[in-house]
Amino acid sequence: MPIHELSRQEARRIAVRAQLLDRPRPAHLPEVVRRLTLLQVDLTEAVAPSAELVLWSRLGSAAYAPADLATALGNQALVELHGMIRPRADLALFRADMADWPGSGDLREWQEYQRDWVEANNGCRLDILARLRSDGPLPARELPDTCVVPWRSSGWTHDRNVLRLLEFMERRGEVATAGRQGRERLWDLAERIHPDDRSVPAAEARRIRAEQQLRSLGICRAIILQQPGRPVPVAGEPAVVAGVRGRWLVDPEQLGRPFTGRAALLSPLDRLVFDRKRMAELFEFDYQLEMYKPAAKRRWGYWAMPILYGDRLVGKLDATADRARGVLRVDAIHEDTPFTAAMAAAVRREIEDLAAFLGLAVARSSPTSRPA
Repeated sequence: MPIHELSRQEARRIAVRAQLLDRPRPAHLPEVVRRLTLLQVDLTEAVAPSAELVLWSRLGSAAYAPADLATALGNQALVELHGMIRPRADLALFRADMADWPGSGDLREWQEYQRDWVEANNGCRLDILARLRSDGPLPARELPDTCVVPWRSSGWTHDRNVLRLLEFMERRGEVATAGRQGRERLWDLAERIHPDDRSVPAAEARRIRAEQQLRSLGICRAIILQQPGRPVPVAGEPAVVAGVRGRWLVDPEQLGRPFTGRAALLSPLDRLVFDRKRMAELFEFDYQLEMYKPAAKRRWGYWAMPILYGDRLVGKLDATADRARGVLRVDAIHEDTPFTAAMAAAVRREIEDLAAFLGLAVARSSPTSRPA
């Protein structure tokens, strides 16, 4: 198979087009989620939850309203699984892994630890299932913690026994997210939430998931399409990108297609920028999410949104949704390269559309433009 030789611009355009950020815009929410494969659940509301921003940046305020995602989740057109929102039909691609949890073949040390911890707390697992059967759906805080072995970690899950057990039970296919009560997940028996038990064999499911991921990214390093120690054959083609070391895998359907770009404001967790290494290699864009940094050490802002223009990432928008005052406060527009008049006008239109989507008015601080 020949190796495709791509310029950085060609690679960027493949990535942007695959993520539905070119023109024309897609028309419908289900189409967007199917093409993107997943939406990451993150409820940070400095501007809006990430999944809503991802959908708005593709559809625009004329075709998408915040209630649309909740409606799609409520009628099960979309489902939340493992912290990701996916098309309901894709559940069949995970059921074989659920049946094999924590994995097939030789297990890694961390997989053995998870298996042994769940087995040690089987009584708590059964108590949770019984409570959900009688009273579900319920948030984790209303479920019994009868664990005899506490969960140990160095991170935020330390001693959060019920939540950790629920997450493993979700991976086993026993419980599922039934919705949300504010920021909290509501849990119920999986058989009541997802009664369809269709399953795709494990090897075929891994291949389909990897091909979906490649189509949604357009171009990526092959390693991200593999499970630990388990290569996955994918119908992509090898490529090299001028000025970037190493081999890439490209979706052949994206090769040679025309490109018409536009401006877009992106969630910091948008899949176009989520892989920071790929972002730096293809877009040569300096960016990181700074919400966990002390305010004095931030360069761009708490939830600075990358700004796409055509096939380039050209700056960051530092904005905050001040719902108490009814405004989208624009604190700064950081320009990585000086904006032309056309770029500035396009970015202003996107800011106005974001405010309309949120039901807010735009309030600009001064100055609104700064060098990145």
